Amino acid sequence: MSDEPLLIERREDRVVATLNRPDVRNAIDQAMVDELHALCDELERDRRVLILIGADGVFASGADIGQLRERTADDARRGINSTIFRRIRALPMPVLAAVDGYALGGGAELAYAADLRIGTPRVRFGNPETGLGIIAAAGATWRLPEIVGHARASELLLTGRVIDADEALAWGLLSSLHEPDDLLAAAHALADRICANGTRATQLTKLALLAPSDQHPAIELEVQAELFDSDEKHRRMTAFLERGRKKP
Repeated sequence: MSDEPLLIERREDRVVATLNRPDVRNAIDQAMVDELHALCDELERDRRVLILIGADGVFASGADIGQLRERTADDARRGINSTIFRRIRALPMPVLAAVDGYALGGGAELAYAADLRIGTPRVRFGNPETGLGIIAAAGATWRLPEIVGHARASELLLTGRVIDADEALAWGLLSSLHEPDDLLAAAHALADRICANGTRATQLTKLALLAPSDQHPAIELEVQAELFDSDEKHRRMTAFLERGRKKP
């Protein structure tokens, strides 16, 4: 396997990005962050679904502790991981995290930044940052409550407890479980369903989902206005009506 920190497979409608530092359980270092920024540059221009997965049965064990130990207050204010995770979250098309094994610390926060998360029975989620004398500052304190609720997020972030796949599924942190050998195929199946829908409608649905509450319902009405006048809406609805007429 290549020694590149991020392996990228490009298809017409999607990109698969594999976190590839298996010797350190795919810990997220500056080189990987730089590669993720480059990928975001691409996907902000050429809008495709993104599938994130880790090499060798691990999603990501966290931020690279060796680098993290040397970072200063100024580095914290730069938001090195927070910035890239926010950028991934804001990509125009959906982001899917296919999680196997450990998703800890920054690795968990990367998964939280995805729109959808699926996993395997080997999944372990946790945010042990307070045990290292820091906080989970790359999105966990606000994304995790949105996903699992304030009380459950507080338990994980304040205790550092690691949860298994069944608990992650029950809490809604994962939407489905698959055997490790089937995980990537399951992610592609989700991507197939997404990509079969209207591209612009999908982009605007994500935009509305991420909008703050004070922008609703105005944002839905505005994006619907754009879609109501689109050629794609007329084409898809005409095809739907014609299929209905052909039924006996």
